[in-house]
This record gives sequence, C-alpha cells and structure tokens, in this order.
Amino acid sequence: MKQTVVIAAALSLGMLSGCSREKQDPAAQAPPPAQVESEGGVSLITVDHPERFPLVAATQYESTSTLNVTATVNPDVSRTIPVISIASGRVVAIHTQIGASVTKGQLLMEVQSTDISNAFNQYLKAVNDERLARIQYERAKILYDKGAIAKSQLEIAENAEQDAQTDLKAAEQLLVVLGVDKDHPSLTVKVYSPATGVVIAQNVTNAAATGVNLAGSATAFTIADLSQVWVIGDVYENDLPMVHVGDKADIRLNSYPDRVVTGTISEIDAILDPSIRTAKVRIQVPNPGGLMRIGMFATATFHGRRPQPHMAVPASAVLHLHDRDWVYVPASDGKFKRVGVVAGGMLPDKKQEIISGLAPGQQVVTNALELQNSVEQ
Repeated sequence: MKQTVVIAAALSLGMLSGCSREKQDPAAQAPPPAQVESEGGVSLITVDHPERFPLVAATQYESTSTLNVTATVNPDVSRTIPVISIASGRVVAIHTQIGASVTKGQLLMEVQSTDISNAFNQYLKAVNDERLARIQYERAKILYDKGAIAKSQLEIAENAEQDAQTDLKAAEQLLVVLGVDKDHPSLTVKVYSPATGVVIAQNVTNAAATGVNLAGSATAFTIADLSQVWVIGDVYENDLPMVHVGDKADIRLNSYPDRVVTGTISEIDAILDPSIRTAKVRIQVPNPGGLMRIGMFATATFHGRRPQPHMAVPASAVLHLHDRDWVYVPASDGKFKRVGVVAGGMLPDKKQEIISGLAPGQQVVTNALELQNSVEQ
C-alpha cells in the first residue's frame, strides 16, 4: 500500500512539471525555422510561406562592355625637355627648384666656366687677325692697281681676308652658343629655360656651388609641359582585344573620383610583362589647369565597340557572401536554391549588372538578404 502511494505521487509531479515546461517555452508557439538541405552540392532552402519572398525576372539590355584597369599619370615624353649646359664649370647660382613652374627664357642657373674666357680670347684674336688681313688686302689692291704686284699676290691677300672673316664669325657664334654678349662679356654662363612647364627633375642643388662640374650635362634640370600627360595602365593579355589605338578612355583620378577626364589611346605596348602577362596601354589626356599631377593613381575605363547583351536584376537581389555574389532562385515545392553569379557594376534605377550565372527571364528573389537572414535564425 505504501509503495502504491509513492508511485502515484511521482506520476503527479511529472505531469505538473511537464505542464510547467509547456507554459514557459515561448519557442513552442513560433513558426518552424527554415531548413537547409544539400542536394548535389547545391544549397536548397525550405521556408514556410514562400510567398513572403517576392520574385522578379532578370532583364536583358544591350550595352558596350567596359574594362577597368589601374593606371598612373606620367609626363608626355615628347613634351619633356632636358636643360643643357653647354659650358663646363662650377655651378655658382641656382634660381629654381624641382616642382617649380617656369616660363620659356627664365633664368635657371649660372655656371662659372673657363670656356667663356677661352672663347672670348679666341674672339679677340679673330678680331685682330681679321683687321690685319683686311688692311693687307686693301694695300694689295692699291699696289696691284699701280702694277707693283702680280695678280696672284692680290688673290693671296684676298683669300687671307676671307679666311679671317670666317674665323671671326665662328668665334662670334661660339660666344652666342655659350650665351655671352661679345660687347659685355660675363664671368658666368647663364642657363635659361628652353620651354614653359614644370621642373620634374633636378640633379643640381645649392651644394653644387661648392664645386660641381657640368660638362655638357643634359640632366641638370628636366622640364615637362604638363598641358598634355600620359596615363599608363596595365591590361591583361586576355583583355587586349577590347583595347584599340584611337579609342576613347575615361579617366577617374583617385584624388577626384567624381571627375571624369576623357583621353585617347595613343599606343599599346608590343611587349608583355612576362611575370604578370600585361601590356602597357598609353592614353593621351589633356590636362587643363594642371589637375593631374605626375605619379597620381587613376582608373582607366575602356569601352567596347559593339553592344553586347547583359543581364540586370535589382541590387537587393544580389547577396554578397564569402567574397562571392549569389542570388536565390525558386525551386520546386516552395524551396529556393542559392546560385553563384558574377556581378558587375551598379546601374540606374537601383539595379545591378549580372555578367554571368543567370539567363534572361530567370526569376530571382527580390530581397536576397531577407531570405538569408531567415535561414540564419
């Protein structure tokens, strides 16, 4: 009798605890979560009330294909001019510096050179020789007219005068080349800018005044006219068929992403980089106002010549997950299948280009993120 009472009490406690658990478990009244099944490596998602996730069909449109490559701004070599010091000697003064804007004829530096004194001495000697030869020639003409000398002697004097004039012109020309005024000789050679532009290279400094010799140096300064620049990008060999000399390209600078500058492809390198299999593509770009500076990073966009079909879906239909792009397409019996796609750039009306992975008219879930969140709950 005592054992029967204990068993009855235990059963009563079990029933009471079961009723208590049922009342305290709020999840018991929630809808069942989505279930994920795997069929052949493809994720299938089963949800209650699939009508909560509206569908939209992928649309097709035609446009020219685009190719984006990284690029840098470089000076136009044809507009880059070295500053040459004809005279050799010691730099005693520098009147500009790298990065400065200069105008044609502006004084850049002064060089103290023995070439000046040698050239001026040669000029003075040529002046004296020409004066003496002229006097002798005039005297020979008088003597010949009086019959005192033969004609051959007159011709010798005339030839000497002509040689002296030639030597004098050569000496004067040498002074001009060195930048020396024959009437006001200077102890230094003044080097002037040959063009208007920006100093992009400088191989002499103020320290050069202590004794740096320049012997016909072409590297003292380099001046570039930056009204036109080159934007050079690397294009992979598989993408080279999209690029043609003479085509237009859009340039977006990293510093000014909202501004677009249009240039023209002027050359495609004939030699590929063997390590990364790319070719250099050179774009000639106008640079009014000096917006583009040497060394700036940019993005060059090339456009195809013929329109090609492309797919587009709402941007909300594309799910970015694990460094990949996905969309959800309907399967049978209220299921959805996650499909990998290659997404392109954004389009007007909040749409996104689909490069591959979908067919025209194929339906996708409008809000992929909402469906993904329901899976993770």
